[in-house]
Amino acid sequence: MSKSTTSETTKTITIDQLNPGMYVKSFSDNKNLNIKSEGYISCNESITQLRNANITHLVIVPEKQKQTVNVEKVFAEIKTKAPISTKTKSSKKVELSLDSEMKKASNLYKNAKLLQEKILSQIKQKQSIQVSEVEETTNAMVDSIFRNQDALTCMSRFQTKDSYLIEHSLNVSILMSVFAKHLGFDKRLIQELALGAFLHDIGKVLLPNDILNKRNPLTDKEQNIIRSHVALGLKILESSPSISHMAINMIREHHERLDGSGYPKKLKGDEISKYGRMIAIIDSYDAMTSERPYKKSIHPINAFKTLIAEAPECYDEELVENFIQCMGVYPVGTLVKLNSGKLGLISRLNKQKPLHPYVRVFYNIRMNQAIPIKEINLSESKYKDQIDCCIRPEEFNLNLLGFFKTAFID
Repeated sequence: MSKSTTSETTKTITIDQLNPGMYVKSFSDNKNLNIKSEGYISCNESITQLRNANITHLVIVPEKQKQTVNVEKVFAEIKTKAPISTKTKSSKKVELSLDSEMKKASNLYKNAKLLQEKILSQIKQKQSIQVSEVEETTNAMVDSIFRNQDALTCMSRFQTKDSYLIEHSLNVSILMSVFAKHLGFDKRLIQELALGAFLHDIGKVLLPNDILNKRNPLTDKEQNIIRSHVALGLKILESSPSISHMAINMIREHHERLDGSGYPKKLKGDEISKYGRMIAIIDSYDAMTSERPYKKSIHPINAFKTLIAEAPECYDEELVENFIQCMGVYPVGTLVKLNSGKLGLISRLNKQKPLHPYVRVFYNIRMNQAIPIKEINLSESKYKDQIDCCIRPEEFNLNLLGFFKTAFID
């Protein structure tokens, strides 16, 4: 039964009809005691708590309902498996803290962007590129990932839509290295994968900007021009014999799909190497979670759902599962809003409790002001705060990079 007020329409529902994302005005228990309590239902855990408190009916505001992603459901779809491993394991070393590594990672990321800009400029001017220079940079990135992978992973989350081509290849290289390390690959192998990922999209610099950044749907002819970037990238590197066959294969296969729907060769199944399958997942994930002139980014959890939905037809299902386990429900560097109104950045994963990571809070939207930076472990019972939703900096007019530097680097 619904009733109207001057400002909003409410509706009475039963506890069985309650879903995450609904906005509750009040609720009543089995003794018909009416309790005023306004706010969003953020997760299934909140519903369970209400049910345990014998709440039977609730008054909601349908127009305020938020689109939410059921993260428990997403992780329920991920089977718990040991990581796929190769014969050789990564050497184990004591990791540095995030704070200790962050300044080095920040400088590495900045220098890698400058190198990517230099390479793209050389290609435009039809000059040859020095693969050894790229290798030196990607090897340094892999070293950083072995010291503390969260530092560069965090950097990869701070993207600008005007630098997509540069940052995308850099971020794919970082994520490829982190994923390969998660799978237990040998460090030397990870270095080769990082190099191939760094160069996987270089052919795009030779494409017309008006097609690359077109806001409207591409014509068939324009689609074919976009797809030519794979062949263009391979041609650029054919004069670089030092680059490994594995790296070349990654560049060749990063748009191939298991069902043959990809390009340029429409390869199927086992025709695509494991490394080609890995970069296909990572390339798609970073593209979905990046802001571009013609497309808004989506949150990581939504990108994970897309990857799950398109496996095993397009993506290797086992690798998708392992990639999501590697990244965590809320990847490091993700901006989140807590139930208390505090904003923070995911600073560490919690492998035992993926839904309760570490968050470094820095702002309170209810007070509309910055607060002392503090890292909290959401799995500890003393912290009743939990993640309400992932957000974008522009939603709160925040200089996120400024807060990030204060929280992690300065």
